[in-house]
Amino acid sequence: MKYPSPLVKGSRIAVTAFSSGVPEALHKRLDIVLANLKNSGFEVVEGSCLRENVKHVSSSAQLRAQELMNFLCDDSIAAVAPPWGGEFAMDILPLLDYERLKAVKPKWVFGFSDVSTVSVALMSKLGWSTVHSSNLMDLHPDESDLLISKTLHWLGQNEGSQFIQQSSESYQLDGSLFADDPDYTLNKTEATAWKVVTKHDDVNFSGRLIGGCFDTMTHLIGTEYFDIEILHDKFSNDGVILYLENAEMSPTVLKRALQSLKYKGVFDRLNGLLFGRNAVTDNCGKAVSCEEVFIEVTKDLDIPVVYDVDIGHLPPNMTLLNGAYAEVFVKKGAGTILQRLR
Repeated sequence: MKYPSPLVKGSRIAVTAFSSGVPEALHKRLDIVLANLKNSGFEVVEGSCLRENVKHVSSSAQLRAQELMNFLCDDSIAAVAPPWGGEFAMDILPLLDYERLKAVKPKWVFGFSDVSTVSVALMSKLGWSTVHSSNLMDLHPDESDLLISKTLHWLGQNEGSQFIQQSSESYQLDGSLFADDPDYTLNKTEATAWKVVTKHDDVNFSGRLIGGCFDTMTHLIGTEYFDIEILHDKFSNDGVILYLENAEMSPTVLKRALQSLKYKGVFDRLNGLLFGRNAVTDNCGKAVSCEEVFIEVTKDLDIPVVYDVDIGHLPPNMTLLNGAYAEVFVKKGAGTILQRLR
């Protein structure tokens, strides 16, 4: 694994939207989180693909790819932070020069949702450890939730170190729009409980972490940008833990996506499966729920399967390092993940 250098005071963080940009109504929130980075001791480099959002993107695919390449190839940059995800990060995957990137220092790329589209590609193609975590726009200076507020802290770890995160006590189901309240922080109203798809409530397993937003991962798995078979071989000594989360798929769409992974043999190459809280909380007019179809497809797998994990669009989010060796422990609805940077 190629771990980027730890973030420290003085590190330069480039902010660019390689998927959806930030419309004017949300600039105040963006300014708050950028000021928070500066007040935390980081130097902020703001890209030109950021403060507009037209048809779900900050700019053309060519300009988004060019700006991301410029930042990734600048070895004075320590991290690249998109404001959030979006819809069309897939546009830029074939436009990145992966051969050129093999010669540069790895950079931290962090966030969730469509951010994971690029993160998993950099991990798969280059062996960089990238990050599934809270988005930059979540990092308000007044945020008290530890899983969110300590996001950048975990990116300050040295290679060879380890850190532990515990599952949250509660999570947010409905959140205010940043346009209505630029100072909004997490509104946790629902009790967290990690669930296991077995006869037992307690499990533990280990392996190398890899994954992201299932809505986009379902289109990437099996391609050069996310080849599970190659990763399985690469991590043959440790095995692979796949983590996914559903942002927008209806129960029936989710079932088909899960069945596709089963038919492709993806689950046969895993040590375990972690699935985040489903952001689709109603049945979308279908006769089944997301939880029902998830259990139906995964109940006969020969691997530990844990769902309603602190991953995804119902925050808070754990900070998961793609490629890191992880040990997962679940007991009576509470979860612990130990990650080793080795």
